[in-house]
Amino acid sequence: MDSSQDMRRQEVSDYPDEVRNVLLVVVTLIAAVTFQAGVNPPGGVWQDGQSGYKPGSAIYASEKKAFYVFLISNTLALSTSILVILSLMHRLAFRIEIYIATTSMTVTYASSIFAVTPNENVKFRYILLTGFLPFAIRLSVVFLRKYRNRRIQQTRADSTLVI
Repeated sequence: MDSSQDMRRQEVSDYPDEVRNVLLVVVTLIAAVTFQAGVNPPGGVWQDGQSGYKPGSAIYASEKKAFYVFLISNTLALSTSILVILSLMHRLAFRIEIYIATTSMTVTYASSIFAVTPNENVKFRYILLTGFLPFAIRLSVVFLRKYRNRRIQQTRADSTLVI
């Protein structure tokens, strides 16, 4: 482990408990609201097939572009809040249980939006990619930092060999 990683871990562990708690409350609220919006979309769902729509499909889905923007934004907010929750809870005692719970919540969210969204309106691969986007960005940043730190250490080692 290099010193910059140690410093970052120390900075995270030095967060006052109040700051960590406030962050957890905020991201948990965001996760709850976005999860509920996915499970029970704005406008509700069609109750019967008499209106020409599939029963159980989102009423809002009749506005294709607006509904697509809603799903992408909502999914991005949920997955980002889950990432922050997992990051804040990483070193705590019940982290395995939190991983299981958040994974289950994500699967429930995905199956719910799949159930209420008419198949012809949305390409689910974009929603899936949106859900993974915060995690992919975070992993990219971590790997780029590690690569950069190795290059810096290698350059320093090479410069001390020359002297």
